[in-house]
Amino acid sequence: MSLDYRAPLRDMNFVIGEWLDAPSLWRTVPQWADLDLSTAQQVLDEAARFVHERIAPLNASGDLEGCRFDNGEVAMPPGFAAAYGEYMEAGWPTLALDADCGGQGLPQLLDVALQEMLAAANHAWLMSPGLTHGATACLQAHGSERVRRDFLPKVASGEWLTTMCLTEPQAGSDLGLLRTRAVPDVSGDGYRLSGTKIFITGGEHDMTENIVHLVLARLPDAPPGTKGLSLFVVPKWIDTPAGRERNGVLCEGIEKKMGLKASPTCTMAFENALGWLVGEPHRGLASMFVMMNAARLQVAMQGVGHAQSAWQRASAYALERVQGRAVASSSAADARASALIASHPAIRRLLLDSRAIVEGERAIGYWAGHWLDVAAHHPDAAARQEAATLASLLTPITKAFFTENGFAAASNALQVFGGYGYIHEYGIEQTVRDSRVSMLYEGTNEVQAIDLLARKVMTDRGEGLQILLAHLRAEALRCRESVDTADTRTASAGERLDTLCADVERVTRDLIRAGKDDTELPYRVASDYLALLGWLLLAFAWARTLRIVSAASAAGAASVASSAAAAGGADPFYAEKRATGAYFFDYPLAAFAHRLALVEAGCKAALPAAAYVA
Repeated sequence: MSLDYRAPLRDMNFVIGEWLDAPSLWRTVPQWADLDLSTAQQVLDEAARFVHERIAPLNASGDLEGCRFDNGEVAMPPGFAAAYGEYMEAGWPTLALDADCGGQGLPQLLDVALQEMLAAANHAWLMSPGLTHGATACLQAHGSERVRRDFLPKVASGEWLTTMCLTEPQAGSDLGLLRTRAVPDVSGDGYRLSGTKIFITGGEHDMTENIVHLVLARLPDAPPGTKGLSLFVVPKWIDTPAGRERNGVLCEGIEKKMGLKASPTCTMAFENALGWLVGEPHRGLASMFVMMNAARLQVAMQGVGHAQSAWQRASAYALERVQGRAVASSSAADARASALIASHPAIRRLLLDSRAIVEGERAIGYWAGHWLDVAAHHPDAAARQEAATLASLLTPITKAFFTENGFAAASNALQVFGGYGYIHEYGIEQTVRDSRVSMLYEGTNEVQAIDLLARKVMTDRGEGLQILLAHLRAEALRCRESVDTADTRTASAGERLDTLCADVERVTRDLIRAGKDDTELPYRVASDYLALLGWLLLAFAWARTLRIVSAASAAGAASVASSAAAAGGADPFYAEKRATGAYFFDYPLAAFAHRLALVEAGCKAALPAAAYVA
């Protein structure tokens, strides 16, 4: 029995090449003219090899070793810095960065797949380089000429790692309460920052020679609230004509956490620290959102990675663990097989649920990454605008829905292991601990839900949502018109998807109408509404999957399936896809009706007053 993480390359390639047909976009982009599916698969193969050999083996040891704090310095677990050096030298941080800032210029889609692998193999290790892409995008878009000259090349290459310094003791989700101050430096070159930031991932470490902090602070003339925040780049070390000098940035300690013990979560003190403005004064939040939005899709893929890793471990264990006999067993001949816990209905359901959800989420997560590529590179301006709208709508859904399911999948996998799952050596209890934080950072899942419903869907009265529903309904139509008349599942999935779209459209109209007189309504039902759209997207993912595998089977000539058919057999990958998709529509999708009922109930019933709850 092997409990090591292995990247699901066959499914990743299926989503990129068949589910998305990503090469159809690549062919329209001059810089990707030489990129084909074979080349993309080679990139993912090499990424999977590196992750398996260098990153995954550090996961359990890093959790046990943890980070060590001593007099303002943080030492990472053994092997972390060396692995990061190899990661940087191999060019992985620059995979999807623009060529004009030293990147390889490959699609964001491939980086999304890489982030999934890294999160599944070693979430704590990923936390250190996790902000590189977002920080590069932020500095590239909003940095001054000096900032881009002095910081962008080293940040983009990964030579210097970055942090995102937002949270303060009194200011979590409400950034308008931030107190860190910035005043012009007396030399006229830059600003001096003073204040304390907490929960800063990688605020101090020994992975790179310098650390670049992106810090939100207030200028002396700043208006109150979030409209008074400015963004500054503040390095740990400053290069001067006299040599390298330590800036006024100090790590005061690291948190003792439930999980991610190999990732330092720091309290950072800025004491008259020298920094430089990024973007316009009092417009720092807009600049920072470039970084935050990039991070949120990455966090969504952490949820997928956790679910994939947990399902792999649980499946491997269930196919080895002998316990009792399945209730359907009827003969001594199958006694051994029926004694495996994988044969027990309760365990089968846990495993099937996890598989159906994680494979559906992979398709939707890659779809979101693909829309980012369309928004950045499609030759048609209208297509770019539509893609940007879809990416904006999908970001909060994927972040919240995927991370909630990632934690649930880890917990369910631990249940498959029984008492052994509670023991460190099997690895699953670490996944449970590590996965929980993804629901909290980069905007809690409740904040994501409010962003989706109150700030996006209700603000534009559902116009953006209609664009999303149009894509889903187009897929439903293709499924209903499926050429495989022998397989009614595809047509049935299309009909079901159409019905779900109508349900979402109806309840959204009700929310917009009722929200005029009930200002608390969108905040009351936001989490259930987001989950409702999450299940709708999974239905879309599996409807499209069923159509593709049905067409491949009928034609007998789809990638790997064609060679299998020539050998006289069917490709088991497609058979398993068909079975999992059928199961999804028969069973897990019932959660859609549950969330719909909760949203409808929220439209009718207000919450008790806070004093009553207390």
